[in-house]
Amino acid sequence: MNEIEIRGLVRDYGKGRGVFGLTLEVEAGEALGVLGPNGAGKTTTLRHLMGFLRARQGSVRIGGMDCFAQAREVHRRVGYLPGEVAFPDDMTGREFIAFVAGVKGVHGLGRARELADRFELDDTAKLRKMSKGNRQKVAIVCAFLQDAPVLLLDEPTSGLDPLMQNRFVQLVQEEHGRGKTILLSSHMFEEVERTCGRAAILRDGRLAAVQPLDELRRSRARQYAADFASAEAAARFAAGWPGAAADGCRVVADAGSDLPALLRALSGQPVVSLAPCSQSLEESFMQYYGRDAK
Repeated sequence: MNEIEIRGLVRDYGKGRGVFGLTLEVEAGEALGVLGPNGAGKTTTLRHLMGFLRARQGSVRIGGMDCFAQAREVHRRVGYLPGEVAFPDDMTGREFIAFVAGVKGVHGLGRARELADRFELDDTAKLRKMSKGNRQKVAIVCAFLQDAPVLLLDEPTSGLDPLMQNRFVQLVQEEHGRGKTILLSSHMFEEVERTCGRAAILRDGRLAAVQPLDELRRSRARQYAADFASAEAAARFAAGWPGAAADGCRVVADAGSDLPALLRALSGQPVVSLAPCSQSLEESFMQYYGRDAK
C-alpha cells in the first residue's frame, strides 16, 4: 500500500524551474531518499506534500488524502522538517517547541525533552541568538515530537556538525525501524545510503532515476588496481584490456562479471601488487545512469 503518491505533478516557475510531470510513490513503512542539487525540485515537491502549494497539474496524496484540499488532516499524520525554518526571534527555543506542540495537539513535552537532550540542545536561549546548528536542532525536535507515522525531511542535517549528523541518522534509522514512512530530501549520498532503501534522483524538476540501493550497490564497478614493475609494462597491459587506464606503473581495470578472466590476463605479467578499488555510492550512481544523471 502506498502512503505517499505523487502523480504527474507540475509546478512551472518559468526559466526551467519547478517540477514537471513528477510521478513518485512511497510505500507505507518505506524510507525513500530524494537526491538532487539545489534547484532540482526537491523542496517544491515537499511543499506540495505539505499542502503549502496547490498542484497546477497532477495529484499529491498522503494516506489517500489530497495534500492541498485536506491539508489539516494530512498534517496530523506528518512530521515535517523544512529546509528553511522561519522562527519568531522573540521566543526561546523551548517556547517555540511548546507552541508547535500545542498546534499539533501534543500533550506533554517528554518527547521534546528527550530529543533536546539527545542533540545537546540548550533550548532556553532566544532563537535569534542561536547558531544555525542549534536552530536546526529546534526544527528537528519540532518535526519528531508528535510521533507522526509519516516524516518529510528536507535537507535535515543542514548546519549540523558531523557528530550531530550521525545522531540524526541514528534517529531516522530508529524511526524507520518502528515502521515510519520517510521521505528524505538531501544532496548527501551518505545520508541517504545509511537511512533509505531506495533513492530517487531529481534533475531539473524531472525524475531522472529511481533505484533500490541494494541493486545500486551490486551494480558498482568491480575495479582493481594493479601495480606493475614498469610504466611500459603497465601501458602495454592497459592497451590490451578494454576500458583499462594506466597511470605510470599503475593500471585500473574493470573486471566486470568475470574476475577470473582479469586474473588470467594478469598472470605472467610483472605485477607487483593487486587490490580492489573502493567506489562510493555517488560514483556508482553516476556510473550506473551515466553523466547526464547529474
